[in-house]
Order: sequence, then C-alpha cells, then structure tokens
Amino acid sequence: MAQSFCQIYVHAIFSTKKRELWLNDNIRGRVHAYLSTIVREMDCPYVVGGGTENHVHLLMDIGKKHTAIDILAKVKKESSKFVKEFGNKYSSFYWQSGYGMFSVSPGNVIKLEKYIINQIEHHKKQTFKDEFKAFLEKYNVKYDGKYLWD
Repeated sequence: MAQSFCQIYVHAIFSTKKRELWLNDNIRGRVHAYLSTIVREMDCPYVVGGGTENHVHLLMDIGKKHTAIDILAKVKKESSKFVKEFGNKYSSFYWQSGYGMFSVSPGNVIKLEKYIINQIEHHKKQTFKDEFKAFLEKYNVKYDGKYLWD
C-alpha cells in the first residue's frame, strides 16, 4: 500500500483544578478556541471543543503524527499559560492533573459534537461529576470513587 490512512477519534474530558469555576462567560469561548487551535497545530484534521465554567470536552481526530496523550499534555500546558494571560485574577488557574479519554466511533461523531456544543444547556440538568462518572460507566472503566476526585 503506497499511502497511510488514519482516522482515530478521541473524546477528552478534563476539569479545572478542584473544578473551580474559572471559565466564565468572558473567557470561555476564547479558551475553547485556543484549545482547538493547539490541537489543529498538532496536525489533527478535526477538533470540536466545548464545556462549562469548570471543565472542557475535546472531540478530535488525532491524526497520525502524535499520540492522544501527547496532544492532551500540550493542550493543557499551553492553555494554562494562555488563561493566566487574562490578568492577575487568573494567576492561580490550573487544570486538574487527571482526565478522561475515550475512543469514538466515526458514526457517533456528529452526535457527540452536538453534545459538546450544548454543554451549557446539558449542565443545567446534570453536574460535571455525574456526567464524568456516566462516561466512565458507559466505557466500562473501572474506578474507585474515593480516588476519583481530589
């Protein structure tokens, strides 16, 4: 075969440290755009970002040049610096060290994209903790609840 083809969709979820409400209406859209820019600059052909005041969802086709873990590490590191540039008020901003990352079937991409874009509405009915636990259960990820949140 003369060419290499790759289409690997990943859904990443991560929160602000201690799920503090840092991503207010004034900066949330800019932070999501910046996250997406970092992902695209790592040669990922597709990315959608969204979330609320205390967490982020990224749906991305990770491409073939970087691992999902490397992409997420760079996204969190660079975006943390970006948020701090909004002024002294944000000097204590950090992302939580952990994350969730799940594979996504190409047939579910559009549905998940809509879900991510509508996070504000979704979280009027469900907390982030309940949402995250539901994803862990959906993907049969074993976890100990006493170590899930720090």
